[in-house]
Amino acid sequence: MAQPPRWVASWTTSPIPTTTAQSLPVTGGGVATVRQIVRLTLGGSALRVRFTNRFGTTPLRIAGAHIALAAGPAAPAILPASDRPLTFGGRADVDIPAGADFWSDPVQFVAEPLSDLAITTRFPSPPTQQTGHPGARTRSWIAAGDRLADAALADAAPVERWFQIAAVEVAAAPAARAIVALGDSITDGYGVTDGRNLRWTDGLARRLSATPRTKGVAVLNHGIGGNCLLAECSGPNALARFDSDVASQPGARYVILFEGVNDLGRLGRERLASVAERQAQVQQMIAGYRQIVARARALKLTVIGGTITPFAGNDYYHPDAAAEAARQAINAWIRTPGHFDAMIDFDAVVRDPARPDRLLPAYDSGDHLHPSMDGYRAMADAVPLTLFAR
Repeated sequence: MAQPPRWVASWTTSPIPTTTAQSLPVTGGGVATVRQIVRLTLGGSALRVRFTNRFGTTPLRIAGAHIALAAGPAAPAILPASDRPLTFGGRADVDIPAGADFWSDPVQFVAEPLSDLAITTRFPSPPTQQTGHPGARTRSWIAAGDRLADAALADAAPVERWFQIAAVEVAAAPAARAIVALGDSITDGYGVTDGRNLRWTDGLARRLSATPRTKGVAVLNHGIGGNCLLAECSGPNALARFDSDVASQPGARYVILFEGVNDLGRLGRERLASVAERQAQVQQMIAGYRQIVARARALKLTVIGGTITPFAGNDYYHPDAAAEAARQAINAWIRTPGHFDAMIDFDAVVRDPARPDRLLPAYDSGDHLHPSMDGYRAMADAVPLTLFAR
């Protein structure tokens, strides 16, 4: 009897409830064809796509969907010979209930690691509350009407967002496995545009793919811009989304937790926080880290802590000495052996040795919070691949 395929997530994102400005626009007649480009980090012999209506309050109607190799990382065109229709329980269309995700049927499709996949979907009418990811860092393409079979999609309008998709999974080799990077805008890749794939997770994926002992390891980016570990900032906090973004990913074996700078910044943004408030925040955040570590270990995941990077000088959060002391206290806890299974010292990688509360100028995007493209590259290069080798 043939063994069933072993599904491993190859590309994922973290869906959130979208605002009106972030939502799929309704085109003439209410019918839109959307082509979305995603970068696979693991190859396989078959694919399935996870569509999502996770935050919808009404059903999501999909009137048809195709997958194909994209002509480029941010291009509207596909390679026509690779075009394959998707089905849902054998049908070309599906209604996804409010609050639910829905996998397409598997389709035979040979995909190489680091290839760009185009997911083309026809939406007759978006749900009342849409679900998406505003930080796609690559272009999606929107056209009116039924354009599923249009290879060029030449007149489509570009937008850098993803709509109603959550994952692409591949039928992979037995040893394939995945890393979940749970984070905020620094993981989401603030500043990266046009499908250049320069996030620190992209650099890590390239390194893993080029190394024989780790070429079967996928990298799943679950960063959300403005996200917090515990506070309600942008999207569900890291603790609230652990089950959907980490525990539900097939093939996940590792989680890198790199959250906390927005919690620290948010507390002191509107007023100076007292010493007692900062001390309480440190304890609350450590308790949150402990919860995620415990949940990860219960699933037999290796859980890796990432130290919080500097943000002194940032005009949005304008952190004071108390915020820096809290960051140092949390980082000391993350560095302490036993609290995590391993640690990546992102703080040490990007900080300025002369002023350790600040980013190194060469690694600063200019806002004193988000790394530059060189900073992201340095972060990717600093991750020890031995953590994921077998």
